[in-house]
Amino acid sequence: MFHNNKQAALAARVLLVLLGAALYSIGLEIFLVPNNVIDGGVMGVAIIVSHLSGLPLGLFTFLLNVPFFVIGYKQIGKSFTFTTLFAVLAVSLGVSLLHPVPSLTDQPLLAGVFGGVIVGVGVGLIIRNGGSLDGSEIIAIILDKKVGFSIGEIVMFMNLFILSSAGFVFGWNRAMYSLIAYFIAFKAIDVVVEGVDESRAVMVISDRYEDITAAVRDRLGRSGTLLDARGGYLKNDATVLYVVVSRLEIAKLKSIVLDFDPNALVTIGSVEVAGQKYQKRPIH
Repeated sequence: MFHNNKQAALAARVLLVLLGAALYSIGLEIFLVPNNVIDGGVMGVAIIVSHLSGLPLGLFTFLLNVPFFVIGYKQIGKSFTFTTLFAVLAVSLGVSLLHPVPSLTDQPLLAGVFGGVIVGVGVGLIIRNGGSLDGSEIIAIILDKKVGFSIGEIVMFMNLFILSSAGFVFGWNRAMYSLIAYFIAFKAIDVVVEGVDESRAVMVISDRYEDITAAVRDRLGRSGTLLDARGGYLKNDATVLYVVVSRLEIAKLKSIVLDFDPNALVTIGSVEVAGQKYQKRPIH
């Protein structure tokens, strides 16, 4: 039974990576590339080099990522590298097969918006299933351990450089459309990877913690944990309510807290939740 479940999980993962690669290829070849709107990262470089050389985009999609496969295998891990290699090979084949297909629009703004969404969803599916499509992310993961910048900041810097380079090749209007497409794709990736129902950890410091805890349970269906705390300045004892809610419930939670205590301190942060303990309960 366990072996069968493992095989089914692997098959589902492969199918989702293939779906992500297919969507990414469609976003590129049917929207972005025909309108000279580029994606960020290594794919952006591949689009520029393909345009200048006249050689197939699929060829450069694979070749430019090869060095990052080697680095990723040594520095990050076998599973990540093989999943990324599989995804890149699928995209290389996908863009080659779709190259003769005409673009659905010749309006660069529409191409940037719809292409960005489709590309973002495709990349998000691949990332969510343990891979990547962009060698620059591998470099960012490695540099993050050696420099004082986050992975997101490193990727953003590299992509700004690549997208700016598009201005010299395709014109500055296309570079700006590319920036729009990149931003939309970035947000779409976030939604797919994190989910619309992304969790938030909320800490509430208030003297009305008992009333707030009861209201959160009754009106949101969320149970909380009460933590004993001590003020760092006045050294006074306090009770902190810790509760995990979805991103869509944040506004309602703040409303509940402020109804009981307008002076309450509320802090909110992103959190990844595993297990069943924080599942939502029926609302009375």
